[in-house]
Amino acid sequence: MSRPTPYPVRLADEITRQLGQLSDHLSQLPPPQAAQVIARILDPDNGILGGVTHLVATGSLFAKDQAEQGTLPAQAWLALGRAANELHDIALDLDEHQDTLQRLGTQPATTAAKPSTPAPLVVRRRR
Repeated sequence: MSRPTPYPVRLADEITRQLGQLSDHLSQLPPPQAAQVIARILDPDNGILGGVTHLVATGSLFAKDQAEQGTLPAQAWLALGRAANELHDIALDLDEHQDTLQRLGTQPATTAAKPSTPAPLVVRRRR
């Protein structure tokens, strides 16, 4: 007889499924709505990125305890800690763009007086 799946495991599966749905919706949204969604995702206090960062940091604390007991390799704890630190740094880097995304998400769609000039994102070297 199989054991029932614990609620936290089901919750993690459901969140993963919903993140996939959000990605699908995001790819089809008009730019102002996409900017609103991205701004909410990146919100440092209430956004998904902050939540995932906190979750990984919490996982790192668990892994540290398990590594100290010898039930988990220390490398697993170090990797989770490094991931939490990297996610935190990424969130800090993205936080400076939060206001711009929010502004873009609240602009009326009909303000097309002058088309914006695209910024070059890739610089190619000549051979």
